[in-house]
Amino acid sequence: MPFRAPGKKIPRAQGQAGSSYYQDGHMMETELSLVQQAQSGDRPAFEELVRRTSSLVFARIYLETGDTHQAEDLLQETLLTAFRTLRQLAQPDKFRAWLLRIAQNVAIDAGRRISAQRRTLEREANRRRREGAQGPSPDEEMEQEELRQNVLAVLRSMPEEYRLPLTLRYLVGADYETIQMQTGLTNGSLRGLLHRGMKQMRAELQKVLGVEPVNSR
Repeated sequence: MPFRAPGKKIPRAQGQAGSSYYQDGHMMETELSLVQQAQSGDRPAFEELVRRTSSLVFARIYLETGDTHQAEDLLQETLLTAFRTLRQLAQPDKFRAWLLRIAQNVAIDAGRRISAQRRTLEREANRRRREGAQGPSPDEEMEQEELRQNVLAVLRSMPEEYRLPLTLRYLVGADYETIQMQTGLTNGSLRGLLHRGMKQMRAELQKVLGVEPVNSR
């Protein structure tokens, strides 16, 4: 039973579960009503909650895993877990923080299987080399992976208020309207936050790499 925000395609592209821009994990009155309806078995209400939060959850999981395909799978696992256990949520007004905690736990569990995944990737790379597949050379792939890991490391080290909005905008590719809905930020607050966050991120990347691999938009 996969969940996906209507009309929203999630691209194949550490911190605490709560977030300061949710007023300590509390939520708007309209979303509180949706949670209460979903707890009573209203499937459309839950699907609307998914529409409002799925990109945010994807960004959280991607920051933990650094793998877009895995993040998509874990997003589905997170939403299914939330759907099955929603009635156990004692404080409906903290739904978003609860959902992000589930996402973080799902990602941590998946991380325990990372060694096996790496072995699979290594076997695939060896097969491609044997078959003479066209594509980046092993050295180029290593450089690209090192760059990606450095970008993720910088993102993970940044303050929580910057981390998820930057991930949503520049790694997930979400537009401003989607990010506003997912985070609860106003348009002005979001643009200011992204501007400050990118300035800080560029400075940190220059220290590590001497380049700016993420362009501001």
